[in-house]
Parts: sequence; structure tokens; C-alpha cells
Amino acid sequence: MLSFFILPSPALIAHKVDKKFAVMKVTHNINELIPRSEHRISVLIPGSKLVKLIAIDLEGLLSLVDDSDLLINDNLANNVWHLRKKKMVMWVFGYGSLIWKAGFHYDDRLVGFIKDYRRVFYQGSTDHRGTPEYPGRTVTLEPAEGEVCWGVAYKVSRKEDQEVALTYLEVREKQYDKKAYVDFFTKETASSPAVTGVMVYIASPDKANSNYLGPASVEEIAKQIVGAEGPSGPNRDYLFSLEKTLLQMGCKDEHVMKIADEARKLIEEAK
Repeated sequence: MLSFFILPSPALIAHKVDKKFAVMKVTHNINELIPRSEHRISVLIPGSKLVKLIAIDLEGLLSLVDDSDLLINDNLANNVWHLRKKKMVMWVFGYGSLIWKAGFHYDDRLVGFIKDYRRVFYQGSTDHRGTPEYPGRTVTLEPAEGEVCWGVAYKVSRKEDQEVALTYLEVREKQYDKKAYVDFFTKETASSPAVTGVMVYIASPDKANSNYLGPASVEEIAKQIVGAEGPSGPNRDYLFSLEKTLLQMGCKDEHVMKIADEARKLIEEAK
């Protein structure tokens, strides 16, 4: 349960609502109280001392009025809105094929990294780089304290572009069962992130993710990648494109490079 403290007037009105329907219920209630105006809400997250300040406009869209972030169940309104300073801005972090092929309109692209995650070839692909009969492997993220994962963050500003991007990403990343909202850094020496609340798709090891393959040896992963192909092309192309793009960014990802080296060895041996 989340506690929402609505401040439409000098009187404090408290609502306890189910997390899944929190935004819809709060939006409905607040419009009943004071229609045709913007309303501020303080959201107290259980277990946290932080209070998140947001605003709900007439369309029910969320925007932050301070530098903090808001996390609400992503079944609402097609996605979770992590927005900053009254600006309807969405940021998306790409660490796989999104690095070199966004597929949606964006206003800015930053190269950088997120902390405490590492990139791993643990997700099976039956819709892009493989088939249900012979899955390919694509990268996902797993928690790794002290490590960093390099990639790119895309800024999408206009509401229309956000809707198109989210619709596109929900299809493209449909086998990735989780979303996280992370801090994004552009400088290794920075103590503060360049952007907060950046959305990232993650394929988790949860049982609900039937395509998760998990860890395997470098040799096993490379062999599977070399033999797999799907609607988006050979799995090896994905691997080599990822390696090339990361190197161009100045990132030497050992996991990716070792698998790529082994894949080249297998391809050469097969000639």
C-alpha cells in the first residue's frame, strides 16, 4: 500500500490506495475536488524518509516539481512516467542494440554509464535473434555492486514522441520483463548523476521470464550465438555490432569481448 497525501486546499486529505491503481484513483479524486487546475501531491514512499513532489495536470500526466524521482506501478497509462522539474521529459537507457539502433525519435543522445549493474548474455531471444526452436542470446543486466555498465541515454521531450517511443519499445522489448529507473553518469569522476530516473528494460531471472537462459561458459554462449538466427538477423551480427559499438565508445567490456573472440574462433574453424 502507498500513502498519498493530497494537498488541494489548506486541509490535508490522506488516501491509502492500492499501488496498482494509485495514479488513476488519485487523479480521479483530485479532479473531483478541484477540477480544471494543476494539483500538487506529496507521495510518501514506505520505508523512505524522502517525500516526492509531483503535479498532475488535466490529462493525468505526471511531472516532478523537484529533483527527486517517482516510481509507480508500470501497468498504468502504458508505462511509468519519470519526469523532472515540470518538463515532460523521458530518458531511456540502452545497453544492447538500442545503442546503435534506437528506432524512435529522440532529442538528445548521451554516452555514459549506470552503476552497480553489469551486462551479461543471459537472455534468450526467440523473436529477434533466434527462434523458439533455437533461441539466440542477447544481453540483459544483473546487479553487480561496484561495477558499471556503459551505454547511451536517449532524451525524448515531446509527449507525442514519448507515446510513439513507448509503444515501439513495449513491442521491441516485450521479452524483457522488468523496468528499472536508474541514475546515469557521463563522467567517471562525477559524484552526481547527469540524469536521474532513466528508464531501462531488464530481462530478469524470475520464473515469469520464460526466455531467461542464465549463465553458461564463454564457449557455450558463443556456440549458441554463432548458430542462432531470427527475424532481426544472425545472432552473431548482434554480438559483433555490440562489441564494435562499445569499443567505439571507449568501453572494453570483457564479457562481450571474450564471447566475441570465441565466436570468431568457431566461425574460422567451421570454414
